[in-house]
Amino acid sequence: MNLSFFDQFSSPSLLGIPLILVATLLPALLLPSPNNRWITGRLSVLQLWLINLITKQLMIPLDKKGHKWALILTSLMLFLLLTNLLGLLPYTFTPTTQLSMNLALAFPLWLATLLTGLRNQPSVSLGHLLPEGTPTPLIPALILIETTSLLIRPLALGVRLTANLTAGHLLIQLISTATTVLFSTMPAISFLTLIILFLLTILEVAVAMIQAYVFVLLLSLYLQENI
Repeated sequence: MNLSFFDQFSSPSLLGIPLILVATLLPALLLPSPNNRWITGRLSVLQLWLINLITKQLMIPLDKKGHKWALILTSLMLFLLLTNLLGLLPYTFTPTTQLSMNLALAFPLWLATLLTGLRNQPSVSLGHLLPEGTPTPLIPALILIETTSLLIRPLALGVRLTANLTAGHLLIQLISTATTVLFSTMPAISFLTLIILFLLTILEVAVAMIQAYVFVLLLSLYLQENI
């Protein structure tokens, strides 16, 4: 039974070929295709409004120098948002429940923000490792602590996204299994668990959107520290 609960997190395959690439590229099919007209219907208006809203929210903590990253951050936000939401559909696979994929997204972008700071303002970037006014005996310990906290940032980004989505998927599967098992023996309890399952699904939709936003927002804050 334990294995069956975690089978949903294993990458599906067809004829021995992993389908995680298909699951990763599927959200791109929902984006508007190039057209000679800016607006082709209500759906395109809604998509443009959503993209504009996401871009504004992500650019709030950044100054003008950071606006060069608008395309990267907005694209990452849309990708995570669509991937997380599509993963809540039945019989689907969520690539963002894989820690390896989340680290592959977090580490290069975090490293890019760090290298940007070291190239543009090395003294300020290195100055974050030692707070101003630190007593002399505490300097080695604080430098070690700040360096460690800096290096685990991409790991924290990946683990946070993976843990939240994995926990939500497990809860949904557990409660849905309980609803099915109790339906024949205790219909009243089964109906109660069905209501809980419905509320939990709404909560997971919110978690999927919030986690995508938090992932990109933290990257934008790391970028702001280095520009």
